[in-house]
This record gives sequence, structure tokens and C-alpha cells, in this order.
Amino acid sequence: MAAIGRFQKGDDIFYAKVVEGEVYPVRGDVFGSPSFEKKPIKLKGVKTLTPVAPSKIIAVGLNYADHARESGKPLPKEPLFWLKATTSLLPDGGKIEIPFPHHRTDYEAELAIVIGRRVRNVTAAAAARYIFGYTCAQDISDRTIQNGESQWTRAKSFDTFTPLGPCVETKIDPHDLNIQLFQNGQLRQNSNTRHLIFNCFQLVSFISTNMTLLPGDVILTGTPSGVGPIQSGDRLEVRIQGLTPLVNTVK
Repeated sequence: MAAIGRFQKGDDIFYAKVVEGEVYPVRGDVFGSPSFEKKPIKLKGVKTLTPVAPSKIIAVGLNYADHARESGKPLPKEPLFWLKATTSLLPDGGKIEIPFPHHRTDYEAELAIVIGRRVRNVTAAAAARYIFGYTCAQDISDRTIQNGESQWTRAKSFDTFTPLGPCVETKIDPHDLNIQLFQNGQLRQNSNTRHLIFNCFQLVSFISTNMTLLPGDVILTGTPSGVGPIQSGDRLEVRIQGLTPLVNTVK
């Protein structure tokens, strides 16, 4: 497998391998040992969904030192995480909706981990066996609410606040990838996953000691410095080396 997406044609929702603008539907369990249809389907007329439908979204905060500094917060001694509502998911091409236009609402580009196998209490050394792949994400954040509360779930769980996709790349090393966000064509965030305080394998290990992770679950690994406000009409593009870019607009 390589790039895997999730699509809808009519009433049919299906996983598929994506190759040069064509999709090859999956036979069997995409998280097991799937095979693929030999005849592709053209992407035209097919709706792109979020690449997985997770039972939960786990977001990790302050996982780049430069972002912790710009936020005025100390570096965490262990991963800081919370849950986001699955109803906040938004596919590639979808519109981010700002519920309170008088609030400051920020973009946050992130690398997302997609879990491939049920896992509990795994070591960092063995974590890669349980990872399905990686995709682009954003953790859109209502800063006005976030700065006024001691927990962050509400500020980050509004509908459309978790853009994700468009595809999961199953064959990539996550430890040295350039990560960027462009707002209306202007570069706003520019870093590399080697600057993560806790890397992908460490995050899966730590989170799995606190809860069981299921196939399709998503872990947002944190955002680098350069976060900023969004407004209606913006075009936001997350580019992560080796992954298909994630593009969304704002209304």
C-alpha cells in the first residue's frame, strides 16, 4: 500500500488506493491484509471524505519548543494531550466555519498519525508496528475560548475544526519531514518533524499507556511556531514532505 483515501460515490463509502488521479477500491479490511480492485475509478464524480473515520481524535499540545515559547508556556515534561470531537472532522476541500467571528480563531498545521492495529501499553520501540500511516491535519483553535478555560477540548472541537487528509501515506518515515502552512499563498509556518519534542513513536507509546487505541484512531502530533488568525475567504494549505497537501477554505 501507499496512499490510501476514503471516498463516496452515490451511497457507497469505500477505502481505495490512490494512484495518479485514479482510485482502486479496497477489497477486505483496509487495516488488515487488503487487496485492491484491478479496475480503477476516476476521481471525477467521487466525493473525497476524511481518509479514516476514527473512534477518537487525540491532540497533542506544545510539542514543538518554538511553539511553546510563542505561547508563553513551559516545555512539557511528558506529552500533553486531550480529545477532540470526531464531529469536528473536515475533509480536504471542505470549508472551515468560524462560529464566533468576533473571537480570534487560529490555523495550526500538524502531522497526523493514523493507528492501524488495536494497541495498549506498547513500547516506543514497537510502536511502528501499530501505525497505519500519516496524513496532513489542522487543529483549528478558538483562542478566545482556549485562553479563558483550563482545558482545551471546547475551543478545538467545533464542527469543521479538524481538517484531515486527503490521503494516508503508509510508507514514509515520519521523523524528518518538512511541515509548512500557507495562508492565501503566504508561508506562515515552516518547520520539520525532527523538532518534535516527543516523536511519533513516543506519542503512540505514551498515549497507549493511558487508553486503548483502535484502527483508524488519529493522533495530532502538535504544531510548530507561526500560528495565526484566520478569516472568511482565507485559503489554507498544509504541506508536509511526502504527503498529499491538505487544502481548505474559511467561511
